[in-house]
Amino acid sequence: MAMRKLFGTDGVRGVANIDPMTPEMALRLGRAIAYHFRHKTRRGRIVIGKDTRLSGYLFETALASGICSMGADVMLCGPLPTPGIAFITSSMRADAGVVISASHNPFQDNGIKVFASDGFKLPDSVESHLEQLMAGTELEQARPEGGAIGKASKIEDSRGRYVVFLKSAFPRERTLDGLRIVVDCANGAAYRVAPLVFSELGADVIALNNKPDGMNINDDCGAVHPKKMCAAVKKYGAHLGIAVDGDADRVIICDEHGEEVDGDTIMAICARRMLERKELKKNTVVATVMSNLGLARSIEGLGGHLVRAQVGDRYVVEEMRTNGYNFGGEQSGHLVFLDYMTTGDGVLAALQVLAVMLESGRPLSELRTVMTRYPQVLVNLKVREKKPLDGLIDVGKLITRIERTLGSEGRVLVRYSGTEAKARVMVEGPDEPTIQGYADEIARAIEQACGSA
Repeated sequence: MAMRKLFGTDGVRGVANIDPMTPEMALRLGRAIAYHFRHKTRRGRIVIGKDTRLSGYLFETALASGICSMGADVMLCGPLPTPGIAFITSSMRADAGVVISASHNPFQDNGIKVFASDGFKLPDSVESHLEQLMAGTELEQARPEGGAIGKASKIEDSRGRYVVFLKSAFPRERTLDGLRIVVDCANGAAYRVAPLVFSELGADVIALNNKPDGMNINDDCGAVHPKKMCAAVKKYGAHLGIAVDGDADRVIICDEHGEEVDGDTIMAICARRMLERKELKKNTVVATVMSNLGLARSIEGLGGHLVRAQVGDRYVVEEMRTNGYNFGGEQSGHLVFLDYMTTGDGVLAALQVLAVMLESGRPLSELRTVMTRYPQVLVNLKVREKKPLDGLIDVGKLITRIERTLGSEGRVLVRYSGTEAKARVMVEGPDEPTIQGYADEIARAIEQACGSA
């Protein structure tokens, strides 16, 4: 398989209108998508959705032009969460779905990720083939003419379809009557969907950051910056706070005291419910190498198993599909309930937590005690060059020494970001000041070996 140059861990991503994230690239990618997913017996159909970034218009137009130029039709959804596009793609029997979003990144960035007709993200091999098509001449030899050129139209009720689907994932016999919920929409793709879902189920919703202007997405708000959501829960006496990110494929929640609850703890809460109801396939939860050691201890204590995949919710999903598991996620808040959805869905995950609260009659502050977190520190550093980690001899010796010291009560993980020129150093252990020192020591060694950016 050829090495991918454009696609990272979650699609193509970069600063909007700067190489590689340009409209020219998007047009070529649109052509490649239409050609790769072409239908043998009818005109192809490709769904396009986006978040609320200013540059979304630019890439929406470029992608649509490329797709139409290869003879496929485009169905435009407008601003809709990433999982909403996956749902629409599958439910409308489209050949592929495209999301224009840089997820939790600032508004200056943008990205493009692709779903197959079944609503699942593409494997590395398909992304490599798309890049080959973009770089080669095969597409030029397949240009349609006349009536064979595609057209674009808007799906007027895409938001309503997705809202109905989300509500169907909540226990039919339950309502949210009497619950006050703070919902931070991150000024992103869920700015209408999220408050609507919870209010239609009966909750008293206090919506934050639901007035996007194209430039305020993720701006000190949402799942990446949940402090304002936590403060609002205490201010309004809410039962729960829910913060999604810009494309709403991840969620961070907080309890009635305004205390943050991350993806690992959400997984532990939901896994206990699924184990008790015998709904967790093979009694196994799929997490990533970044998930807290406390999650593994919690799942094991409940009688289950934890399997780790590499970072990226699509790798979690690939592990689930390959081995027949149905629940997994990331510490960052990507939670995948495969019985309902093909990818991470922040609103759907929040609904599952609410279902646990209602069925148990316990507040979130009590439910969260199912897991005890190990101290964990993460150091991110910009590097000039992403040298192969296994070739950094001095760094490797240092990591080995620290791992031996920590033993079974800690972990060290070093990796490069899949979307940025950064190295990430994560250390877990029983004492935070000590592991902070270890993480800083490893970071300095990497900086010395790779150079600072």
